[in-house]
Amino acid sequence: MSWHIRPRCAAVLHSLRLALGRGGRTRAWLRRAGIAAALLVLMPGLAAGTALRLEYTGDPSAAGRTRGHDAVWLGHSWVDGRRDASDIAALKRLVGGTGIRDLYVHAGPLEHDGSLRASLYRSDAAWFIREAHRAFPGVRVQAWLGDVVSHGGSAGLRMGDAATRARIRASAVQVLDAGFDGVHLDLEPVYSGDRGFLALLDSVHRTTAARGVPLSVATPKIDPLPALHSTVGRLPGTPKWWSQKYFGEVAGRVDQVAVMAYDTGMPLPSLYGGYVAQQTALALEATPASTDLLIGLPAYHTDNMGHHASAETVSAAARGARLALARHARGRERFGLALYVDFAATPGDWAAYRSSWGTA
Repeated sequence: MSWHIRPRCAAVLHSLRLALGRGGRTRAWLRRAGIAAALLVLMPGLAAGTALRLEYTGDPSAAGRTRGHDAVWLGHSWVDGRRDASDIAALKRLVGGTGIRDLYVHAGPLEHDGSLRASLYRSDAAWFIREAHRAFPGVRVQAWLGDVVSHGGSAGLRMGDAATRARIRASAVQVLDAGFDGVHLDLEPVYSGDRGFLALLDSVHRTTAARGVPLSVATPKIDPLPALHSTVGRLPGTPKWWSQKYFGEVAGRVDQVAVMAYDTGMPLPSLYGGYVAQQTALALEATPASTDLLIGLPAYHTDNMGHHASAETVSAAARGARLALARHARGRERFGLALYVDFAATPGDWAAYRSSWGTA
């Protein structure tokens, strides 16, 4: 926003300096000029806020209820020996009767060269997969594999390196051989337009398709404004937006795409919900009908500049997603919501998911 505001503010400030240099003929003129300068700064923000608030209005019930394509991210403790039968029973009470079909279970992280240490998941993966299938018939247990992506020589995965991509593919084969029902990739940050990432998806998808299991990917948000990703998206500490076109290229290469629709910095539930509604509409336009589209729900409660827990709630996200679905694609079956993340979710988060959308 600032690149549009600065020239106008500079002109107003220059006028103020000239007036002061002449002795400041009238206080009223200075007061009016000050108000004008403030409005020039505030109006774009007010317009954006009003637009997001309007996105949050309407009747979410027109979207209907869950289509049975929902998911939840589960932490590493499910496959490293820290869980037992009582935990399975507790998870069944949370998931049972909802539209959750996929469990993304953290089985990594990947090494920076793309390989995966089997010791990270070997102790309890087989046990959890067996017990999950018993507790939730029809639910798929996907191996959640992630790592940081290298940029500018930093440590991490190098998507442009064919050998790294081959090792990631081998890691996918490894978890499928261990009994997982699919592969869920969460590699961050992947910049918009990264061709190495697309090549990786093509390679891994050939493997999962040959086995008849899904390839899923977690994605960043889509540009809320045209070309925002190329303007500020690569600055340190800023969101890593994708263009809508690149999002569509990714969505067309996988069976399931889960948008991480959180960490927006929005200060109010209505603004955050409107932002999620906008993101959902953009994703609906770009996602092929053959691909599951899931919108991530923030079931965690960290407070910082990028995430205000009082604003980014499960209820606001679910309402925003449903409003967009009702407006743009209410007949779409391959749509769902995904809770992030089980070890931070409160009973209130689960209740909000159920009441807003998730009860089958």
